[in-house]
Amino acid sequence: MTNTELENRIAALEAEVALLKSKVEKKDDKTEKTEVPWWKQRIGIFADDPAHEEAMRLGREYRESQKMVYDEDED
Repeated sequence: MTNTELENRIAALEAEVALLKSKVEKKDDKTEKTEVPWWKQRIGIFADDPAHEEAMRLGREYRESQKMVYDEDED
């Protein structure tokens, strides 16, 4: 590969890196100003919800019942 070919290739790579950097910076600017992470948007959506409390209670009961069966099998 000649020096000219290498220089052209390096120039193309530098241009691509500059383009990618500008895209990342634009995305970072948008995220910082307007976008709230998805997990923060969901905090508190089940507050004081009786159906959610019931589901948590039933899940806890199920897990506890499975733990007892597992413990008995080890003996």
